[in-house]
Amino acid sequence: MPTNDTQTDYRIGRDNIQFLGLDIHNPVFAVSSLTIIAFVVGVLAFREAAAATFDALHTWLTSTFDWVFLGAGNIFILFCLLLVVTPLGRIRLGGPDAKPDYSTWSWFAMLFAAGIGIGLMFFGVAEPITHFRNPPLGIDAADTAAAQRMAFAAAIFHWGLHPWAMYAIVALALAFAAYNLGLPLTLRSAFYPVLGKAVWGRFGHLIDVLAVFAALFGLATSLGLGAEQTAAGLAHIFGVAATGTTKVLIIAIITFIAVASVVAGMDRGVKRLSQANLLLALLLLAFVLAVGPTLDLLAGFADSLGHYLATIGPLSNWAGRTDFDFMHGWTTFFWAWWLSWSPFVGMFIARVSRGRTVRELVGCMLIVPTLVSALWMNVFGATALSHYLNGGHTAVVEAVQAQQPELALFRMLEALPLAGVTSIIGILLVVIFFVTSSDSGSLVIDTITAGGKLDAPVAQRVFWCVFEGIVAITLLVSGGLVALQTASLVTGFPFALVLLGMCYSIWKGLRAAR
Repeated sequence: MPTNDTQTDYRIGRDNIQFLGLDIHNPVFAVSSLTIIAFVVGVLAFREAAAATFDALHTWLTSTFDWVFLGAGNIFILFCLLLVVTPLGRIRLGGPDAKPDYSTWSWFAMLFAAGIGIGLMFFGVAEPITHFRNPPLGIDAADTAAAQRMAFAAAIFHWGLHPWAMYAIVALALAFAAYNLGLPLTLRSAFYPVLGKAVWGRFGHLIDVLAVFAALFGLATSLGLGAEQTAAGLAHIFGVAATGTTKVLIIAIITFIAVASVVAGMDRGVKRLSQANLLLALLLLAFVLAVGPTLDLLAGFADSLGHYLATIGPLSNWAGRTDFDFMHGWTTFFWAWWLSWSPFVGMFIARVSRGRTVRELVGCMLIVPTLVSALWMNVFGATALSHYLNGGHTAVVEAVQAQQPELALFRMLEALPLAGVTSIIGILLVVIFFVTSSDSGSLVIDTITAGGKLDAPVAQRVFWCVFEGIVAITLLVSGGLVALQTASLVTGFPFALVLLGMCYSIWKGLRAAR
């Protein structure tokens, strides 16, 4: 536990300057906000050069540092499993007598909405179909049974244990620092067990600024994908042209809604939207499961999980691979995306996880979302695949082959009853995921830039929420999907190193707290 002297040192918001309702905290807010503004102006001013730069960076990062992303991801899983099985897992966040602030249902709804968001809606159908057409690890696509097993194992691989281990590490580090050590809820606090008071200096500023960049660009990637899918859904159902202007307007409208949710606060805004979103997602999942080949889907779910566990080793290994399209175009990008989301998701989950034990937090974050993601991928992807293999509906495969993954969900739904209704529900889900990601992300970035304060001015929350939308628009109009992916790669790479250091800090802090 920090001493009283240390506690006066870490109150890094004590000399804050109020300017236009913004909480100017040391250099973190100034550096991160001015850098983001300069980025937006520079990219919009030199769009063609920016697009070429994004493309070159994307290729260089995925081909040069694939071993860093995959190797770090494996370490994160092993570390989480170690925490679960050792006595350190019994430590309660907030002290032995702490009680959870939220019910299990509310807690899971918020972590699910924040941690998965738009991704499952965008990739839930498209990714299994893509891997079926071009399976990794040298599987012959002509062997239909083998290709199908590998397709779902590979899809679950990208949405299962690895990403949630990354989230769990950040969530645990911050929750322990905030609730057991009494430190501010900001990224620098995670390193206090190792660095002590040094975290309130330049190193701490650097960590917090990197966290802001990672969270902002990771969110912008998701918002850009959400705009692509929402525009595709509107075009598919209502005939609205999916132009660049349409996508920009979608981001602007959703950002406005997110601002309203941010102003409403955690309990009235984020919590209620997250609960509604999870309920709606489960209803859509139940509908597709009921009207699809139900027994085959349930059997396939168990088989897919088994094959995932059997192939997680080869899929996690970067040495001697020849399936570079999969390893670079999918796995490396996904790991960078998850890493760029980790400060945002980790801090958000830490904020709502007081009273949970280490084992409960880490174990639930690894197991429950992995099972839900696997079920989602299997139900939606296998329903689409069954129509294709039975010689019926081929529109999903055609959309994937035409590199239109944003259309895959709606193409799958059109082969089922009540296609018009379920497609509208699909659009609504994307929109709500859009809003919950944006508003919860704004709350987190706001907390970081205000030095861990949970009651920073509302104007500051609005500032970050608006700039999330602006950055997403900037990336979308300057380089499309490649620019969105590159943003996650660039910010995710340094955060892989940050998380490795965080593992050591967690271990040292928990051992001292026993």
